[in-house]
Amino acid sequence: MLSLKPLARPKRRGRQRQGQAIAPLASGSKPRIMLYSHDTMGLGHKRRNLLIAQAIGSAGLEADILLVSGMGDANPIPTVAGMDTLTLPALAKNSDGQYAARRLGVGLQEIVQLRSQIILSAAKNFQPDVLIVDNVPRGAVRELDATLDYIRRRLSTRCVLGLRDVLDTPATVRRDWHRAENIDAIRRYYDAVWVYGDPAVYDLRQEYRFPADVVAKLHPLGYLDPRTRLQYATAAAATQVQQLGLPNHCKLVFCQVGGGQDGAHLAEAFAQATFPPGMMGVLLTGPFMPAAANARLSAFAQANPRLRLVEYLAEPTLLLRQASRVVAMGGYNTTCEILAYQKPALLVPRIKPRQEQWIRGDRLRRLGLVDLLHPTNLSPDRITQWLQQPLPSASPSPVNLDGLSRLVDELQNLLAVARLPDSQAS
Repeated sequence: MLSLKPLARPKRRGRQRQGQAIAPLASGSKPRIMLYSHDTMGLGHKRRNLLIAQAIGSAGLEADILLVSGMGDANPIPTVAGMDTLTLPALAKNSDGQYAARRLGVGLQEIVQLRSQIILSAAKNFQPDVLIVDNVPRGAVRELDATLDYIRRRLSTRCVLGLRDVLDTPATVRRDWHRAENIDAIRRYYDAVWVYGDPAVYDLRQEYRFPADVVAKLHPLGYLDPRTRLQYATAAAATQVQQLGLPNHCKLVFCQVGGGQDGAHLAEAFAQATFPPGMMGVLLTGPFMPAAANARLSAFAQANPRLRLVEYLAEPTLLLRQASRVVAMGGYNTTCEILAYQKPALLVPRIKPRQEQWIRGDRLRRLGLVDLLHPTNLSPDRITQWLQQPLPSASPSPVNLDGLSRLVDELQNLLAVARLPDSQAS
């Protein structure tokens, strides 16, 4: 039987208690960064971690990066030097917030145990210098517990939790975080919490009333500017956009519904809307759109020569960049793209199992940055009316979009501390 050994690394002491030195890396060794996202609903978590990896590469920080993800579907990774991926067996979350295996015919506890052991094995063998966890302190269904405990006892890895600007309503966050014991996990395992948002839009430090010692670990970085990702757009991604056959100089309205798992209502309303003269629509349905909805959408597209339907784009930002208007559900990544490219947008947010999208959209609406429509009021006529409105005058966004550059600075600080001699690192 093949015996697996950890990748060759300088010998390192276990994680020290608070206030003690972290064991330094060997001089000249290449830092290792591990990014985890649970990816149980949609494509957003993995795309956010991929954007972070791309920003690290763009900043010239030579590192080996392991992207651990629960999503491999229709989502190939643009090349980033020094990066590789580990895809976990797929776990799905339904609209009621319940988890189950996406494909395997196994029970919830069995697939969570499988994923947990894969993550733990990756940490033992890769021995990251920094672990960045996306949004869920203990992972989906606490699948990170074994890895976080191992790191605390055996490695000098610096652990960071990355949070979206908005998690959910304050009451829901307090209830769910208490049930999951997330505050204790942050105290016990995490060196820092990076917030990918602007407190001027939504300050989760105040909204969620976290304890003072947890607030002390929170670092609002700003929104993650997605324009970096276009440096990594492949020729194949550009060809996908060209193959849509959009006429030159047409006005383009681009509709995105995330992975499509719960986007059928918006997609069908958009597909039945009436586009003003000279305007064409492109609807990105996502790989998880239900088959029955896909069939209806195909019929709408066949009847409308000014509507293009596409299930998947390797880099949808290429299309959003050239759009004159955007209609979307309002997930974090899409919203960052809208803000970065200053696109007139109508958001129709998801309101269950979380109200995160609605809260974010409402705050941005108050700042005059987007238009907002509650999903209960959604209809083809409402979208038609919005498309007929004159475009607003473009003005610089007041929102902080420096999150990626701040993140790279914070990461370099963590790595610098790890490299200090013991006498200086305390």
